[in-house]
Amino acid sequence: MLPTIKIKENEFTRLIIGGDPFSGNSHKSSKLDEKMKNFYTTEKIKETLFRAEECGINTMQLRGDSFMFRMIREFKNDGGKLKWIAETASEYKSHVGNVNQIVENGADAIYHHPSMTDSLFKEKKIEELKYRLEIIRDTEKPVGLGTHIPDVIDYAEKYEWDIDFYVVSVYNISKIERVSVSVLGETNEGEPFHDEDRKRMYKTIQATDKPCLAFKILGDGRKCDTVEDIKNAFQEAFKNIKEKDAIIVGVFPRNKDQIKENVEIVKSIYNHSDID
Repeated sequence: MLPTIKIKENEFTRLIIGGDPFSGNSHKSSKLDEKMKNFYTTEKIKETLFRAEECGINTMQLRGDSFMFRMIREFKNDGGKLKWIAETASEYKSHVGNVNQIVENGADAIYHHPSMTDSLFKEKKIEELKYRLEIIRDTEKPVGLGTHIPDVIDYAEKYEWDIDFYVVSVYNISKIERVSVSVLGETNEGEPFHDEDRKRMYKTIQATDKPCLAFKILGDGRKCDTVEDIKNAFQEAFKNIKEKDAIIVGVFPRNKDQIKENVEIVKSIYNHSDID
């Protein structure tokens, strides 16, 4: 297995397989969304998760929605053992109901949806956001706060919010007004992926003592033109996150074994670099 971090009593690998491609959410184009949806049948998702297990990953990050609930049930019934870090689903009318379903379906940790966090923060609905986190705390599962905005973490740290970990995008795509594709019903075109955002978020990650799970390190495919580009993005991430942090990376393995490639890159970084 790959190196791990601890969040409360849970050990999660420092490379976590992400779920956006499973949901057909490319953050690039509606055409790519459709390709992902056609590729990722339930059987193909399960096959991908089992491949992650084979390669030494022990954790998956997936949405807490009705499709994923069914898929996770089938995966576990077939013998799947990956731990599940669950993202709340912002399209659900009842946050309490969604969180309860996530618990019933066996999540190991739960975090608040990043886009919903960002919207509430920008609208200054701080008490509502804190209340939604309290609902997750009541489950006795580790509580996470997801965001694309460094200022959100700065604020939560300043006022010592009762959370256990952060799930943070290294690109601030919430610079523009946007909502989750699951709510919008169509691809968010033209999201801002600005290189300078990474430095700002990595600085924020380093400033908090809480574990952080960094996502979008590959810019949702924008840093994947060559294997060297991918390696550079992984190296940058591990050099700029803390020893207690991890990264979340989704895959779309149509043409190559991306999971094995990612795992080998992480192993190479550990074997040949001081990333602590």
